[in-house]
Amino acid sequence: MCGIAGIFGSERTEYLRQKTEVMTRCIAHRGPDDEGIFAEGPVALGHRRLAIIDLSPAGHQPMHLSDTSLTIVYNGEIYNYKEIRKELTEYTFVSDSDTEVILAAYKKWGESFVNRLNGMFAFAIFDAEKQELFLSRDRLGIKPLYYYTIGDTFLFSSEIRSLLASGLVPRSINTGALTDYFSYQTVHAPETLVKDVLMLMPGHSMKVTLNGKTITKYWGLTENVSNESKGKSYAEVCEDVRTLLTASVNRRLVSDVPFGAFLSGGIDSSAVVGLMSQQMSRPVKTFNIAFDEGAFSEAVYARKIAERFATEHHEFRLTPGDFLNYLPDALMALDHPSGDGPNSWIVSKITRENGITMALSGLGGDELFAGYPVFSRTVRIERMKWLGLLSKAGRTFTGSILAKLKQGATGDKLQEFLNLENYSIEHTYPISRRTSRRNRIASLLNVPLAPDQTQQIVHNLMINGGARLPVLSKVSISEIATYMQNVLLRDTDQMSMASALEVRVPFIDYTLVEYVLGIKDEFKNPVFPKKLLVDSLQGLLPDEIVHRKKMGFTFPWEHWIKNELRSFCEDHIHALANRSFMNGAELKSRWSQFLRGEPGASRWPELWICVVLEHWLRTNQIEN
Repeated sequence: MCGIAGIFGSERTEYLRQKTEVMTRCIAHRGPDDEGIFAEGPVALGHRRLAIIDLSPAGHQPMHLSDTSLTIVYNGEIYNYKEIRKELTEYTFVSDSDTEVILAAYKKWGESFVNRLNGMFAFAIFDAEKQELFLSRDRLGIKPLYYYTIGDTFLFSSEIRSLLASGLVPRSINTGALTDYFSYQTVHAPETLVKDVLMLMPGHSMKVTLNGKTITKYWGLTENVSNESKGKSYAEVCEDVRTLLTASVNRRLVSDVPFGAFLSGGIDSSAVVGLMSQQMSRPVKTFNIAFDEGAFSEAVYARKIAERFATEHHEFRLTPGDFLNYLPDALMALDHPSGDGPNSWIVSKITRENGITMALSGLGGDELFAGYPVFSRTVRIERMKWLGLLSKAGRTFTGSILAKLKQGATGDKLQEFLNLENYSIEHTYPISRRTSRRNRIASLLNVPLAPDQTQQIVHNLMINGGARLPVLSKVSISEIATYMQNVLLRDTDQMSMASALEVRVPFIDYTLVEYVLGIKDEFKNPVFPKKLLVDSLQGLLPDEIVHRKKMGFTFPWEHWIKNELRSFCEDHIHALANRSFMNGAELKSRWSQFLRGEPGASRWPELWICVVLEHWLRTNQIEN
């Protein structure tokens, strides 16, 4: 796990080197173990190393493949690199690293070799003979790769701030992405909040020459759904799921450094810890953040799992005051603004400070095994499509009544559902994930309202094969392609790498994802939380873990914003209100209404993302 950066262009090599050195220094936190720069001809490549596999100098990057013109910078882990290495018998390896395997595989099989990789990765390979740069990103977008093009100059990096540090990227806000940010607390790839800075999409590769660039897709969610479960019994499907998840966890235990697991006490993290304990000869090191307020703490459940699997458990108790003290540093770690993230920053920081360089996480379990309310809600909506036969006036009236009876987000969403003209998933799903209604966003911005990106993403998934999938799988691919990739994985990467901690995610091994997406709804129906997963791991998890109420991290944010954080938030709210793209009077009015607790006032998430945005704009000196 590392940080990569580079420039490809027609400028002098020494100029490219100098710019790349600056970009690479900016992401030093991602790789404290080693650094390196390669510059030759039209390219300069930079690397910061967090050594996980082959800790020796032989794993140094940029890495050059002997007797070839190939050089690589790479961020990630290839879990099946040993199997691939066995197929490369004609090549003599000088290291035990997966980096060298990538280069040798590229030499033998060309660009299509990425289809053989199982892992999380973002890399760039320069071919001096062909004078071209080849970049690729893992199937599910676990590792980020940002890029910017000006003329025939192409820049790339693991982080946006690294691109900005080059001095070649204008520090201008992408006003077209503001609708997305205020709708979903993030910006969906390939867009970012910096004008003309883009992300390479998951499952895509890119070739860059002085004549331009081409992007190709090598894997997609809908195109690779497995039919292997078709015709099998429920017991057989459960056995397959257990086998695939067990293999996924096992692949992620390869490491030359101390590692452990995040343990919240929920089903997903408990399952990962349970499977780890069955495959390891020593106790699993588990980490849990506990809170003094019982209503916010899952520590008791984490302890039960730790006791069940005899882990070496580390519980760290925090008060809300501790969390608030950490908050400034957590916000500074944001490479791209997000409505969430501080929780990941804290658990990563504490885990790293206790000597752990790599940790496994339960991220992805909810998206794959129907763990969120949006799954059951979508099933109910599918059964209520007859609502579309009612008159628009009748549905509008009913919606207004429900909005008054159910104050807050629930009432707003019910009203939006009833106002729909079309009840297909590309119209219903976005409502479930929006932070604010579009009319509220329109009145907050001084720029035109952009099309709903989540709706467009889900629409594209449906026309590219998603429409034939079972309803729950439709929701899964929608969750994976939007919320998981653009919020959870992005936050996990930026917040864990701020502390130089590698996080591995067994639930989104592509082989498991492909299989589960093909399972019929009858087997995945969430009678109780993640029934298929629990049944597949029969006997692994105790009932008090399986059937307890889902909690997750919860904090008294509304109270904090009105009290302990009031001065901080008010300063940022008023500063944001003065920016040209905002309707300042409307924003200030909403802030005042919130402080007074008026009915129908903004809810705290709507205001908090304003605070986060202004903080990020200031930190990165982004102009209107």
